[in-house]
Amino acid sequence: MTGKLFGVGIGPGDSELLTLKAVRVIKEADIVAVPGSKKEDTVAYNIALGAVPELSEKEVMEIEWPMTKNMETLNKVYDAASQRICMLLDEGKKVAFLTLGDPCIYSTYLYIHRKVTEAGYDTELVNGIPSFCAVAARLNMGLVERAEQLHVIPNLDNIEDNLQLPGTKVLMKSGKRVVGFKEAFENFDGSFSMIENCGMEGERIFNSPEDIPQDMGYYATMVLKEK
Repeated sequence: MTGKLFGVGIGPGDSELLTLKAVRVIKEADIVAVPGSKKEDTVAYNIALGAVPELSEKEVMEIEWPMTKNMETLNKVYDAASQRICMLLDEGKKVAFLTLGDPCIYSTYLYIHRKVTEAGYDTELVNGIPSFCAVAARLNMGLVERAEQLHVIPNLDNIEDNLQLPGTKVLMKSGKRVVGFKEAFENFDGSFSMIENCGMEGERIFNSPEDIPQDMGYYATMVLKEK
């Protein structure tokens, strides 16, 4: 009997935001997979550890995840990771792959999940709290009301056109590139909010594009609302 792969969304950073189902699946898993070469240095592992102390006693599969957009390189990583997971599933193991936020929203993990699913194995996605929902809650505000539209934008490409979209704009993982686009945000006619490392150590909140520092990190989410 083959095992099962779970793609587990662990939320944006606060260990208290793991769902009850995520906690249960991690506890029941035979092996937990994390994106990183050393589990102790992996953001996902440390977030989950805060909610599931038993994780420290589990077997952990570390999957090195290069920070590159080169699809040839990435596909090799996805193929190798999928093959390792499939071997464990053939042994009847339950594997929980930890992924930040929600695995259904711009998650790199989805590439592995799709490959394992297409190979005929049993798989399941476990929802997590998306980063932009946690950011809105941290800012003590709603994202949209009544018939307002919500646009979730994965990067800063074509930002001038995207800023013209109606309703609320959420920019995911804005990161260091945001510094080069400060002028576009300064010209935006509405409210600006941005959080770096929401719910994690080193959290910083910015309420104006002018306040954006040069040392912005990768985990930064921006919310732009019309007046």
